[in-house]
Amino acid sequence: MGFAVSRQLRGAVKRNRARRRIQAAYREIRTQMAPNVEVVVVARANAATRPFPELVEDMRRLAEALTDRTRTATA
Repeated sequence: MGFAVSRQLRGAVKRNRARRRIQAAYREIRTQMAPNVEVVVVARANAATRPFPELVEDMRRLAEALTDRTRTATA
């Protein structure tokens, strides 16, 4: 799992905050992620200010989508 934040999000403090928040959201749902999948999550500007439960829900939807794709790919 990789996390990236564009420099378009001005200021290192804002970029680091966005990265830490998406990493924390990932930790909340990591057991639901499909195994053997490599993913890079790119944080958008609102990742620094969006309510944390919404970030977790976005990650949960990502995990479901990846799980569905890996199931269809191996079937």
